[in-house]
Amino acid sequence: MERSWGWRDFAAASGLFFATAGVILWQNAHVAVFFDFSYVLDSAARMALGQRPYRDFPFVHAPLTFLIQAAVIRLTGRVFFHHALYEAMVGGLGTLLTWRIVLRQLRQRVQWEWALALVLAAPLAVLGIYCIVPAPNYDCDCVFSLLVAIWLLQRMVMAQSPSRNRELSRGFAAGAAICVPLFFKQNIGLAFLTAVVGAVALLMAAEWIGRGRPRAAKPQTAALLALSSGVGVTLMAAGRLIHFTFGIHNYIDWTIRFAAERRLPELASMINVYRDPRLLWTLPAVAAGVLMLRSRLGSSRWGQIGAFVLLAAPFAFTLCSLLIYDDADERGDSLLALWPLLLILAGLLALAKLIKAGREVNLLDFMPVLVLAAVTGAMMSQQLWGSTYAIWPLLMVLVAELTIFVASCRPPGGERDVVATALGAAISITLLVCGGFYTASEERLSYIQLPDGPAIHSAFPQLAGMATPGPYLPEFDELLRFAAANIPANDGLILIPGEDPFYFVTGRVPRFPVLLFDPTTDPYSPEQVAQLTLSRNIRWLVVKRDLQIKANTMPQREATMKLLMGEFTPVARLRGYDIYRR
Repeated sequence: MERSWGWRDFAAASGLFFATAGVILWQNAHVAVFFDFSYVLDSAARMALGQRPYRDFPFVHAPLTFLIQAAVIRLTGRVFFHHALYEAMVGGLGTLLTWRIVLRQLRQRVQWEWALALVLAAPLAVLGIYCIVPAPNYDCDCVFSLLVAIWLLQRMVMAQSPSRNRELSRGFAAGAAICVPLFFKQNIGLAFLTAVVGAVALLMAAEWIGRGRPRAAKPQTAALLALSSGVGVTLMAAGRLIHFTFGIHNYIDWTIRFAAERRLPELASMINVYRDPRLLWTLPAVAAGVLMLRSRLGSSRWGQIGAFVLLAAPFAFTLCSLLIYDDADERGDSLLALWPLLLILAGLLALAKLIKAGREVNLLDFMPVLVLAAVTGAMMSQQLWGSTYAIWPLLMVLVAELTIFVASCRPPGGERDVVATALGAAISITLLVCGGFYTASEERLSYIQLPDGPAIHSAFPQLAGMATPGPYLPEFDELLRFAAANIPANDGLILIPGEDPFYFVTGRVPRFPVLLFDPTTDPYSPEQVAQLTLSRNIRWLVVKRDLQIKANTMPQREATMKLLMGEFTPVARLRGYDIYRR
């Protein structure tokens, strides 16, 4: 049953929300990732001007993040700080939602459920969906929509209502919600949707075939039918909207075929995360702790202490890595090494949970499977190091399941939930402390240049709220002033590689199909770029010399420049840019 909120609930909710939002705003106040936010905001700006992705220009990502940012632009104007506020709000709500999901998981299964749920949610103040990469992002928005869907699934299964219509409406709402992540990020959303649909199919088969009464009006069957209806109606409505707005064939071609061609990793890359040599001792330690807890030794105080030591050993090692390693990269690797351990444990737990439930299984018994599917889908993009920045809330959902399992392992006569609560606290402290160092060190942002020195702001009001160390914002300001004075507003131009939010700041209409020259987003060969330059009457070429990103995002840059130099001549050399005119 749902419980009314008391003063401690409001206090906890406020603390989690504002702590997470504060970290996100602090991140935006001292570091800016040009490559990430320029792609999102420039794309959103062109959509706000009426250009349609998939139809008017190539676009490999699902649309919702960009459409939301376009709506922010249309409603509040082109000001970066508005988008930072959006990140802070969504990030804070994501942490709050995770807390409520974990609280529902623990309810009536673990003692001290309220305090333990708060403890497990606390690390998200520094590891929340927008804390690590401070830029409007599709992974982050997708995970937030996943949390909403999980919360609605819990509400559908756990909340009891005397009204049959209310139960059916909750099932329909949950079915609609599980479709939404698909339109934020394809790989995460599709994996989650497939897992939920598969779980529902198995449950309905158990209801109709296993019990032999297909016409019985069982509450679970009715709710699952309502959920299935919500999925079907939502997908049909979304398909029709996409067809009449972008073209369904265009949408599938770019977001499925082309995206898979450019991003889908090989199986060897996917399973490489589970080859960490630390698993050779962390997995046996956890297994020994569980066996000790389930044996007669688990009834004694010393047996419980020994079991806790074994279960907590991997997390204690990660915490000690702060003292062992001086390098932020090694500390980050030690923290991320907890992912494969916890994913393997969650997989084994999911299997054990389904076997134990047997024919009495419900949709929440599949929760570890659903979360694992979403996490695996996320890692299909950039594997462990690159993909985990937004999915830490999903890890906390799995940790909550782990604590419930440990609580269920106590033998007759064993103290209730002491080891489980202590383990949950140990995991939370590890993630909070190590996660705080991980976020503050900007280790996940090591793919960009972050020089020592104070954060520098832009002089342009559109970039209010943005700051980053190094010469990048002053150099960009110089380019913006040159463009305002020398490049007519209606002239077409190309920016290579396109890591600056030029169109967001200037409000100009892009004339070239591609704004960011990166293998993930750019489908054109150098010859096609040169041909499109002529056919689109592009008159200006801006080449950035002083890049913030370290990687070579444009492998065919030399070939492209060689072809373009036949049409363009240099007209200016700014501090960080070369300007050419045709």
